[in-house]
Amino acid sequence: MSTVRNSARTATVLTLVCATVFAAQTAFARGGYDNNGGTEQNADVDGDTVSVTAGGVVFDRSKNGSGRSAGALTSATSWTPPPCWLAPKYTPEQLQKYLEPIWEAGSTGHQWDAEQREKYNANDEEKGFNKDKSGEGYWWGAYVNDKTFPPGWDSCYGKEYFWVDTGDAPPADIENAVTPEILAELAYAEIRVPGTEVTLAPANATKVNLPTWAWLDAAEFKPVSVTASVPVLGIQATATAEPVSLRIEPGTADAVTYPASGVCQINDGRIGEPYAKGKADRTPPCGVKYLRSSGEGTYPLQATVTWKIEWTGSGGTGGDLPDGSFGAEQDVVVQEIQAINR
Repeated sequence: MSTVRNSARTATVLTLVCATVFAAQTAFARGGYDNNGGTEQNADVDGDTVSVTAGGVVFDRSKNGSGRSAGALTSATSWTPPPCWLAPKYTPEQLQKYLEPIWEAGSTGHQWDAEQREKYNANDEEKGFNKDKSGEGYWWGAYVNDKTFPPGWDSCYGKEYFWVDTGDAPPADIENAVTPEILAELAYAEIRVPGTEVTLAPANATKVNLPTWAWLDAAEFKPVSVTASVPVLGIQATATAEPVSLRIEPGTADAVTYPASGVCQINDGRIGEPYAKGKADRTPPCGVKYLRSSGEGTYPLQATVTWKIEWTGSGGTGGDLPDGSFGAEQDVVVQEIQAINR
């Protein structure tokens, strides 16, 4: 619900917002659910695509990473997706259906209700709520990104519902109006990348002072993407994540990595190099050498992949978003090389 300029009413309205949202959460995932109660903002799920009515965001995840170990990226900076945005929300009939029960209940006070009825010309059966312009535009309002109310979720409530004709841009003084860049950021938050458990050779247990080769399945580590769109506006954006490097952290100071930095770059579309017979005397392009046995336990090797994020959107828009990373820990057994006495 829009912010009330009369400060005495603001607390009442925001309380109603919080009460209605938890009573009517819908399946929008990130970026799509309506914190005004969601009475006309239902979602339909069809495979990897979520579609919504009015100005809700549609996510196409068909080119996303998959698998049980897939996960969300952690930004390399303090970047976070937008907490809220403004977009088409209601048709004239939908806004009437939403607001009139609130007024009838007297929830916001008689004077405020009367002012709102006048604003929306509610007493005119034909023109109230712009019903004479049905099909020619939408009432715009705020959407909240996440049901946990992220910091800044109320920053989109400086304006009451406002009308925008189809094909027109929102008024110039409107901040937080949905754009391809906002959609790209929402798509970024929906990206899932493959798990990062590396293949090691030797596989079951490595030996002290013996180089251990490490690599990732090249077939899995390829670019993934998510597209976000607002169909009623005809705008969209695609965020694409491409793997660029793998960082190996052995889990103990008694180890050296290959290369010495522990960061294995992508070469020819693959991370590391699979071990094969005949390579025993070679230094692995990506791997680790443990200098001490793990004893009765294991070392927690951490493998983290860094992903570069780029986006493209409607009208030739595009650019970069902060790199993201995703990692996993795996236990490594390190044994002493057994000498044979003759």
